[in-house]
Amino acid sequence: MPTLFDAYQVDSSRYNEIFAADGTVHPHWYRFATTLQSMTASQMQERADLVAQQIHENGVTYNVYADPQGTNRPWRLGPIPNLIPAEQWQVLAEGITQRATLLNAMLADIYGEQRLIREGLIPAELIYGHNNFLRPCMGIKQPHNTFLHVYAADVARDANGQWWIMADRTQTPSGAGYALENRQIIARAFPELYRQLKVQSLNDYFLILRQTLSRLSPSSGEAPLIVLLTSGRFNETYFEHIYLARHMGIPLVEGYDLTVRGSVVYLKTLNGLKRVHVILRRLDDDYCDPLELRSDSALGVAGLLDAVRSGTVLVANALGSGVLESAGLLGFLPNACQYLLKEPLKLPSIATWWCGEDPVREEALSKLNRLVVKPAFPSQRFEPVFGEKLSKKELESLKRRIERRPYAYVAQELVALAQSPVWHKDTGQFQAQSSGMRVYAVASDEGYSVMAGGLSRVASHHGANVVSMQRGGISKDTWVCFGQSTRTEKPKVRTIGVRDLLRQDPYLPSRVAENMFWLGRYSERCDNNARLLRSALSRHIELAGDSDLSLEIALESCQFLGLYPEDKDLSSQLLAGICDAKWGSSLVSNLRSLIWSASQVRGRLSQENWITIAELQQEADSLRPEQLELGQALSFVDRLLMSLSSLAGFAMDDMTQDNSWRFLMLGRRLERLQFLADMIAQLLQTNAAIEQTGLDWLLELADSTITYRSRYLSSAQLIPVLDLILLDPSNPHSLQFQLDTLLAYLAQLDHDNDYGLAALRERLRSLNFDVLESEMDYPTRLPRALGLIAVLLQDIARTGRDLSDHLSLRYFAHIDTISQPTVSA
Repeated sequence: MPTLFDAYQVDSSRYNEIFAADGTVHPHWYRFATTLQSMTASQMQERADLVAQQIHENGVTYNVYADPQGTNRPWRLGPIPNLIPAEQWQVLAEGITQRATLLNAMLADIYGEQRLIREGLIPAELIYGHNNFLRPCMGIKQPHNTFLHVYAADVARDANGQWWIMADRTQTPSGAGYALENRQIIARAFPELYRQLKVQSLNDYFLILRQTLSRLSPSSGEAPLIVLLTSGRFNETYFEHIYLARHMGIPLVEGYDLTVRGSVVYLKTLNGLKRVHVILRRLDDDYCDPLELRSDSALGVAGLLDAVRSGTVLVANALGSGVLESAGLLGFLPNACQYLLKEPLKLPSIATWWCGEDPVREEALSKLNRLVVKPAFPSQRFEPVFGEKLSKKELESLKRRIERRPYAYVAQELVALAQSPVWHKDTGQFQAQSSGMRVYAVASDEGYSVMAGGLSRVASHHGANVVSMQRGGISKDTWVCFGQSTRTEKPKVRTIGVRDLLRQDPYLPSRVAENMFWLGRYSERCDNNARLLRSALSRHIELAGDSDLSLEIALESCQFLGLYPEDKDLSSQLLAGICDAKWGSSLVSNLRSLIWSASQVRGRLSQENWITIAELQQEADSLRPEQLELGQALSFVDRLLMSLSSLAGFAMDDMTQDNSWRFLMLGRRLERLQFLADMIAQLLQTNAAIEQTGLDWLLELADSTITYRSRYLSSAQLIPVLDLILLDPSNPHSLQFQLDTLLAYLAQLDHDNDYGLAALRERLRSLNFDVLESEMDYPTRLPRALGLIAVLLQDIARTGRDLSDHLSLRYFAHIDTISQPTVSA
């Protein structure tokens, strides 16, 4: 009977994760392999599709710089996990624990006594020549002498299945969040096997990390404020930053959100400045402080190093820890381990020759055709060079390059990586591809604790020997099987009493509130403009070139807002107003601004909310202006309005109505207020205001047609239309409703200034339609009466714009006549 492994080729010169060299299945794989061999290709593809669907619905991305897919490249996850029995894992974990302990001791020495350099156990060139050796950090003491709070090692198996370390990650190790997300997805794909194989949990790692940061924080007994510092949405692992912050229950911040006052770090919140005790950073060393480190950094916090030096904030990992991320150090670790820990190194590194030493360089050059040449420092930008792939002339050229700058090069043994099964939809078969794994350790009060699993990765295609997510690699979940959890105690947590209850987020960063505000504005702006463009486009299609009053009104309104360029024929103008990304007021341009604002506050949005936003982006990206027809454009606008309606629904029913939500709604209501006031004022200054066609258009634009017809069972007439759209407090599309809700939100923010909104509301309420009705008997006097209403509406629109500026100055830039308090967390 054919199976999914019929085309699977086992290379006897490499370790295979599922099959032994004689073709039999490894004992710990037997149950899983039996299940796979009993499945059909369609059944296996169903599991793979389930994984892909979860990746899409959860919005899991991995951004590759200069990737055509931009900042939304889907994370690649294979459906088959990597299985490791608990007894094998224990050996690896012991080696990782020792390695983390050693590297932590090396950091303490490098930034302290520097005995390793003085004794010649590590070359001074590899330390002082490293761009992440930070001289300003010399002599800084770390709580409990812990420099390395989290550590990761890239490991691989040799042909005998033994583990070797390929690289150390000591600066800002990434991937732990992806490992947890992988686990949650793959466990759903194979729930029965997950239970049967007794897979160990990953959660202890994150619990211990949170405990360690709290324990080492300089909080003097108060509840510490821990934040995760990100470089922003363009970072390749930004999804993970959001994921970790949410999972650990800590604020996600950017450098702009933090400030240093008197050697103390504060978070800029809506309620003032709140002291930060711990920064879990995902920002490279030299970018963290533009005052003392990299002066051109716009991502860090000016004065952060001074706060660290003063002991008022803990930064994890310690600044300068990236100095150990040098392949050149691997060959010196055995002696360093014997010197610092008084014991041999348990887990060997891949054979490495640093070319800065003459005898070592000569040995490496003598067998260069069998080695891989890599940069000695991460700041060097060149790809690994495989000696076996070079011609004799190219090898000679490489030797001359190495001899000119020997300290900058490392030669490493070419390892035949282990192989793992990867599912291929096109062939309906499994294929063996090169694999490696990243393992994580976290500092605890008893040393280092290793995550019971990790981030397994396979090469992008069969035959590739480089495993990298940047190069299109595929991740795998890692199951440590048939063991018991080593953690028996529940983590200690701070008891939350009645006095500690909160109804608001006390750590809402001003930047988050600002992006929520603009998310609201762009959501409403897209909705408004889409309705306006739809009214023009649908009439243009239906009339087929004939003139119509409502079309003229719609086009004049589009021109008033500058929604499209006016140097083309009408069809091209309307299409440009919808999909021309180069036109700043087009629908697609505003939609991209909406998506940008949403990406800045992704951690505040529900999964369903984010899926809707991701679908909006897919819609926008799928448009091809040069191929778009009028009917297709109208269909796109209709779908867009449905999606925007879903966003509005999420805002009203899916989000906690706290201050971040209030700024979202302030943005929506301000945008709607300005749009309606401008559009109605423009209409009232034309003869269309007294025509049924113009009034029908206004009801359509204000999404109030159904309400009007259900109430009046009559065609559109001036006074009831104006009453419904201007004064009806129950109509969510009336000006009265916008003013009422804006004033209510400002009061809930304890805002002591309404900037004239209340007075305008009273002027609006005082409109006397009795007078307007009497003027309707005198056609020459009616335009003046309508003009006076238009002036009021223009005042309302202008005040709305002013209010937006005032909110920005007070809450986002913290520039206001009211001083901002400094508050302890």
